[in-house]
Amino acid sequence: MLIIMRTVEPLEYYRRFLKENCRPDGRELGEFRATTVNIGSITTADGSALVKLGNTTVICGVKAELAAPAADSADKGYIVPNVELPSLCSTRFRAGPPGEEAQAASQFIADVVENSQIIAKEDLCIANGKLAWVLYCDIICLDYDGNILDASAFALLAALKNVQLPSVTINEETGLPEVNLKQKNPLIIRKHPVATSFAIFDDTLLIVDPTAEEEELATGTVTVVTDDEGRLCSVHKPGGSPLTGAKLQDCITRAVTRHKEVKKLIDKVIKSIKPK
Repeated sequence: MLIIMRTVEPLEYYRRFLKENCRPDGRELGEFRATTVNIGSITTADGSALVKLGNTTVICGVKAELAAPAADSADKGYIVPNVELPSLCSTRFRAGPPGEEAQAASQFIADVVENSQIIAKEDLCIANGKLAWVLYCDIICLDYDGNILDASAFALLAALKNVQLPSVTINEETGLPEVNLKQKNPLIIRKHPVATSFAIFDDTLLIVDPTAEEEELATGTVTVVTDDEGRLCSVHKPGGSPLTGAKLQDCITRAVTRHKEVKKLIDKVIKSIKPK
């Protein structure tokens, strides 16, 4: 009977569980799915990470290239994020040019990079007005089951912490860059932004880390990004049900707690792969 109800009246099916402060997958309303991260997954990239958030799986690869800095920011490098939601990750996406959801996710990640100052772009400059690093951050969803923003932000942060850039100098005689692949240095990560997403049910009820089915049934979603010091980096709310000030503050409080969990997980993984 419940299986039929889930197909015919999915919202009523969910409401039965939500009234009991639980969800069909057994989680409490404020409970996140199991989260894992594997760092250095792509050997051909300059930095990479694979993140699993329940059944949602995302991989991020960072490729570094040399380029001339822009004329209006001669002392800065570039960070170019891109999120891909290919048809292989879910039947809801089609092959071809990036869809609206992929474009929105890419813009969200770009905003997180800019607002959080995860990396100072000045740190990517090698020679003022002459040479700088460009970090191409490709985030690809391998399996989609909701909450792509949290998984993408997590994968990006973990991948950037894995990046090792070779030493580069400019030959004074030839004016050409000389790359020393034997001498590599990690990026200076200045902030650790972590995204925490919520789905809004019936305009009032908040649930964290929504699945794809929960996102479809929700009356709205909101994503809160916080940094190491518990400061708010950004709030992403693409329409839907409005949030009261008290509800938003509740989201921020939960996001600060989630930040500590994610940061602890990344630190643990990085410590385990460092040579002793």
